[in-house]
Amino acid sequence: MIAYGGKELANAFRTVRKNTIQIAEEIPEEKYSFAPAPETKPVGKLLTHMAISTVIQEDLHKTKRLATLVGYDFFALRDRMVAEEGKARSKADIVELLRSSGERFAEWLESLTPEFLGEQVTQPDGMTSKSRFELLLGSKEHEMHHRGQLMLIERQIGIVPHPTRRFNEMVAQRAAKG
Repeated sequence: MIAYGGKELANAFRTVRKNTIQIAEEIPEEKYSFAPAPETKPVGKLLTHMAISTVIQEDLHKTKRLATLVGYDFFALRDRMVAEEGKARSKADIVELLRSSGERFAEWLESLTPEFLGEQVTQPDGMTSKSRFELLLGSKEHEMHHRGQLMLIERQIGIVPHPTRRFNEMVAQRAAKG
């Protein structure tokens, strides 16, 4: 049996957030206003969205510890998030927000017991349920989705994403060895 609990969730989330922060640091501040297409978030707002998006999981599972999402006002929380994303922030402010919010969330994940993670939460449709583990894993998946967008944005602004650079370096080293 493979044991994957709160500690593993926290470590996986920290890895994902570390890579997000690396991208945030590599993109020049003057490109934080770049939006890749109409009706998309510019880089700075996308990074802010990523930094604050864990508040959804924290509200559901930590603050309210809901057993059902039937009737939950997702739009009120969305409105608060949009307002937070709209605040003027420098690149340094956004990177710090990514660091602090990510570590706060990871520390909480680390504390979660197998019993808590196994609890079922009824979905908004009132008919299906998911475990808290599945829902919390969604935070990492959400960030990875947006990180993929950021890596494409990096390409658009002339930056080779760091995983590609690392891979290219390994290929070059291998070729040099013969």
